[in-house]
Amino acid sequence: MKVWMGEDEAMHGFLCAHFFHEQRCPKTLVLGLFSWKKYRFSSSPLHESMAKEEFLLQGRKGSSKLTKMVVIALLATVSFVLFFLSFPLPLLPPYLKVDFSDVPALLAGLIFSPMAGVLVVFLKNLMYFVVKGATDPIGIPANFIAGSLYVFPVAYLYHKYKKGVKSIIAGLVIGTLVMAVIMSILNYLIILPAYLWVSGVEEGLSSSAKMATVLSAILPFNLLKGIIVALLFIPLFIKMREWIEQKRTQLLSS
Repeated sequence: MKVWMGEDEAMHGFLCAHFFHEQRCPKTLVLGLFSWKKYRFSSSPLHESMAKEEFLLQGRKGSSKLTKMVVIALLATVSFVLFFLSFPLPLLPPYLKVDFSDVPALLAGLIFSPMAGVLVVFLKNLMYFVVKGATDPIGIPANFIAGSLYVFPVAYLYHKYKKGVKSIIAGLVIGTLVMAVIMSILNYLIILPAYLWVSGVEEGLSSSAKMATVLSAILPFNLLKGIIVALLFIPLFIKMREWIEQKRTQLLSS
């Protein structure tokens, strides 16, 4: 069996240069070195080419995962900042406030996958919990559920049907209706009683009082919030559509 003398040093330099230039993770570098070790003792130069190709493939996979993690973290941070820029709606209770923190989650869902959008919603609420502590133990999980119900249908329809703006509009309509209906049910059954229990109110609301609160406040608020966010996101998507599809193509090809 022939050993290709002198190639080890050259390949080692190639690996190190490629590692630092592309900012690969250590795991990827190890996999690349393993691939080289596997093919370095060979009877033809073909195995050398195979080693290089396998290393580059492992590098692209590692780079794609790293890029996805960085982009999701950045979008979650933007979502967290937008969470504080909220405003109440007229004729509704002041504690119900609209914010645009779901917009970065929608972008993550379109670029990567529906679960990536849900992950951004989760990270936003996790950061809010770290900052605020246990001062809002009911509102944080409620916001996560509402955001996930809104974001997931939009990203799911966009990836499944690939009809651009039509898929986005259909997803936003469905997401708004699903969020409004399910959050109304959850408020009636769980969230409103939990708020009263945390507040130390011994006597809970009657069924008629809970139903009145849901129909006069919770339901219209979630419908209006979904519509307001949709009115912002649709022109934003039209403006960023080419960039979003470009990023999706790059991720699928990597």
